Amino acid sequence: MIDKLAWIRVENGKILTARSRNRDIYYIPGGKREAGETDEQALRREISEELTVDLIPESVQLLGEFEAPAHGQPAGTLVRLRCYSAEYAGVLHPSAEIEEMQWLSYADRHRVSEVARLVFDFLHQRGLLTGSLVAAAGL
Repeated sequence: MIDKLAWIRVENGKILTARSRNRDIYYIPGGKREAGETDEQALRREISEELTVDLIPESVQLLGEFEAPAHGQPAGTLVRLRCYSAEYAGVLHPSAEIEEMQWLSYADRHRVSEVARLVFDFLHQRGLLTGSLVAAAGL
């Protein structure tokens, strides 16, 4: 089991995603805890390293936990993603291993990892993520 944290940032019906160098799909920004870190500490560190912004501590809220097969890992490897929302200060800019950021709609669901697809579904069902899969398929 791969245990990860993710920052959910939705604006104008789209979610912020990131693509690491040498990867072909987008992920929800975040990462793994280091020894002794709380979820909030790890998430704040990861987002600062990857996207050069500071999450505002008093705004961090748990949104949910999602589990699916891990992309690019041996069969049977699962990833558990604990997702948090938070306000931020600073200017978003890809850094460290992040090659690019993208704001994706629900129609872009096919461009993300399996666990991120569950998050897309969750947000779409709540009316937060716009777009339709029918439109994406050209039907």
